[in-house]
Amino acid sequence: MITFTHKGDLGKATRYFQKLKEFKIQRLLEKYGKKGVDALAAMTPVDSGRTAASWSYEIEQSDQGAVIYFNNSNINKNVNIALILQYGHGTRNGGYVQGRDYINPAIQPVFEALADEAWGEVTSL
Repeated sequence: MITFTHKGDLGKATRYFQKLKEFKIQRLLEKYGKKGVDALAAMTPVDSGRTAASWSYEIEQSDQGAVIYFNNSNINKNVNIALILQYGHGTRNGGYVQGRDYINPAIQPVFEALADEAWGEVTSL
């Protein structure tokens, strides 16, 4: 048989978990959603500027956590222009236009800063 005894109280742990429960990630996601849109717009290859101006973000929260989505609404003939700039595309005459990785370098520093700030918030509670 295993027994467990303890002395003292769990006051510090209880207070920490209460503060953690009250921590709202929404504020950080809004801040970094805007930064992400700015970074994506700045790094998007420019012809007309329409694709760069078409970035937005959306936040979904549930009991499981929070997710931030970055979207681009520049669609031409049912094709998302931001994606074909990123990954490349075929042409009408059988050619191919090579993609240019601009999304990952734009958004990676934003994700890293978000993670650092969120970690700092959680550890300072």
